[in-house]
Amino acid sequence: MQERDRAAWRNQQLGFVYQFHHLLSEFSALENVCMPLLIAGQKKIAAQQQAKEILESVGLGARLSHKPAQLSGGERQRVAIARALVNKPACVLMDEPTGNLDVDNAQHIQQLLNDLNRQYGMAFVLVTHDRVLAAQQDRCLVLDHGKLLEQDKRLEKDKSRDAS
Repeated sequence: MQERDRAAWRNQQLGFVYQFHHLLSEFSALENVCMPLLIAGQKKIAAQQQAKEILESVGLGARLSHKPAQLSGGERQRVAIARALVNKPACVLMDEPTGNLDVDNAQHIQQLLNDLNRQYGMAFVLVTHDRVLAAQQDRCLVLDHGKLLEQDKRLEKDKSRDAS
């Protein structure tokens, strides 16, 4: 593929959530989430409506016009998650997606990911140190001394219950 074709493919097929949000500071939450849609050639009004809906689904409907500096760290992370999901990509790569979120918002995001997986067949690849989040996934791999190992979910759930 040519670079332009690869970029278009990434825009349509992949979503990215980085450990640090990487939002564009001069744009509002709504504008940040619109970016992938506008880059893909969607009309501005349709892009804004779609971005508004996904921001509402992550609990930020009242913060659409706020710029990143006006948002908390958790709100910024939810904007970044919304931006990654707005194109309904086939796969979303996430690095510590709930690391800056409180327990309630982290659980809300986990439920949203589950719903999107069922509704659109989106695949999510999460990298996390959060054992509770990892235990909620369909499949969990652990990097142990440079080796990638399948984690037995039953053991992990038992460990998290014992710790409570």
